[in-house]
Amino acid sequence: MFEKISRFSETTQRLYTLRPTETWPALEISGVLMHRIRGTDPKSDAEAKIALITPVRGDVLDTCCGLGYTAILEAKTAESVTTIEKDQMVLDLARLSPFSKPLFENPKIKLIHGDTSELICGFDDAAFDIVNHDPPTLSLAGELYSNAFYEQLFRVLKPGGKLLHYTGTPGMRRRRVDIPAGVARRLKMIGFAKIRNDEPTSCITAMKPRKRI
Repeated sequence: MFEKISRFSETTQRLYTLRPTETWPALEISGVLMHRIRGTDPKSDAEAKIALITPVRGDVLDTCCGLGYTAILEAKTAESVTTIEKDQMVLDLARLSPFSKPLFENPKIKLIHGDTSELICGFDDAAFDIVNHDPPTLSLAGELYSNAFYEQLFRVLKPGGKLLHYTGTPGMRRRRVDIPAGVARRLKMIGFAKIRNDEPTSCITAMKPRKRI
């Protein structure tokens, strides 16, 4: 069985942990889980998210790699997967997990260490058939929920391309903040269509119209 691994980053001043589950390990940063484990597990959760955008074909952009679970699943059927991770410690831990091994060995996966909010501007227009956007919470990475960033996601998607956006539900009970509704509203304003909130996975799916409305 996979054993717990913890590392402290002097750069971010945070403690990173690979936490064992019944399937693939979950990532925990300073006590905050980056994977859903209540009523599910990281493997099942990743599979459920990818099922929302099947068939996964063509070129995929995976904006926030993490331990690489969705990128690994996408690469099974996609032509190519470009995935980006900002945090070097997350990548270091991924290298220690046998479940993330394909992230570094599958030739169809291009892993980039960098900031998605900056790198997105360097991709060509209509470069990807699918974008999987699984950012940290709004409080940790507000720039990845901004209108400017969503405009870039729209730009790099091909007409007819699909967007998968994990939002989670932070703040809904205590602060009564409906993050998914706010995201859906901004996506519609920018031009995305067929916007749907899938509550079991806490994901929003949308598509770029073949002709801009």
